[in-house]
Amino acid sequence: MAMEFNQQNPIYLQIADVLCEKILSEEWVPGDRIPSVREYGAALGVNPNTIMRSYDYLQSMDIFYNKRGIGYFVADNAKFTIQKRQREHFLNKDLPMLIKRMKLLGITIEEFASLWEAV
Repeated sequence: MAMEFNQQNPIYLQIADVLCEKILSEEWVPGDRIPSVREYGAALGVNPNTIMRSYDYLQSMDIFYNKRGIGYFVADNAKFTIQKRQREHFLNKDLPMLIKRMKLLGITIEEFASLWEAV
């Protein structure tokens, strides 16, 4: 389960993104127990402190919750919370850059729509 990290973003945020993808894809659902900090750190080959930082970050956004002495779990509204945050980011940051790039490359809405339908 090794991850390749990029230099653009802190590792704990990259790990948090992967964990969010597991929730969005419903690999993990509300109430599921998340691997322990040590388990996940060993699986990724990452320092447990980095994993802890990812878990704390996701807990601060109400995506995970901690049962003291038992572990971390997926929160009830985790998927909705992630979708809302990522949707806002996409609409405000990624999409405008994509539209600008499409215009620069002469890609029409019709071309885009046909690609959209093919996926």
